[in-house]
Amino acid sequence: MGNIYRPIEATVEDIIEESPTIKTFILRPKSEFSFRTGQFIELTLPGVGEAPFTPSSEPNIKDKIDVTIMKAGRITNLLHNLNKNTILGIRGPYGKGYPLENFIGKDVLIVGGGVGLAPLRSLLFSLFAEIDKYNKVILRYGARSPADIIYKEAIPRWRNIKKVDVVTTVDVGDSNWQGNVGLVTTILKDLPVDLNKAVSVVCGPPIMMKFVTLKLLDLGFKPKDIYLSMEKNMSCGLGKCGHCRMGRYYVCKDGPVFTYEQLKDIHDIWD
Repeated sequence: MGNIYRPIEATVEDIIEESPTIKTFILRPKSEFSFRTGQFIELTLPGVGEAPFTPSSEPNIKDKIDVTIMKAGRITNLLHNLNKNTILGIRGPYGKGYPLENFIGKDVLIVGGGVGLAPLRSLLFSLFAEIDKYNKVILRYGARSPADIIYKEAIPRWRNIKKVDVVTTVDVGDSNWQGNVGLVTTILKDLPVDLNKAVSVVCGPPIMMKFVTLKLLDLGFKPKDIYLSMEKNMSCGLGKCGHCRMGRYYVCKDGPVFTYEQLKDIHDIWD
């Protein structure tokens, strides 16, 4: 058995500027790399450190991997200063992904905020690839401003996919913005879903996830049908270091995807 802590090399093939603070890194691993949608990796900056990220690319593509990263700390700042052809390391994948088998035949409501659309992009690719398995896919996405919306070119294409319903919103608009202005919870009204056969997936900043979850419960979603992509300080990825412990769970090993039913009695899950 090889060293489970040793990353495989990956070359930065391209860098896409999504917003003033968010970039997508297209990585080409030295050997094939696969993951399930919702799983995460540890991305290594050699000689500096590593940080956990959820891939945003199609899981069935094994010769490259997209990672969308917001500049928010020491490692992410350094990553944002990289150039093409830099060698990084990939460790993983870790954790449990989205249980797509539980979504079959249902309305799938996906609610994203900010860079939280990154892991949801991988989920969307998986759903789009077998769209006939699902009743419909409803995406509701919010960003701080039009400039902060990521995947700007892709969102209009998603609107044209059959059985897909997309609405976006921004906290603050500008002179060119013609969509909704308000928090993402303001576009969770009159949803085209049948609550008797619907699931919801939520990913974004903790405060956004908290209020979206409360809104979904108020709309009638059951806790077992609300899936949350949780983020904690995941270091080892194997449930050994304890940094990501949340109640009786380790986010790296038991998540990062949980149902609200699993977490609802744990204190301060949004911290």
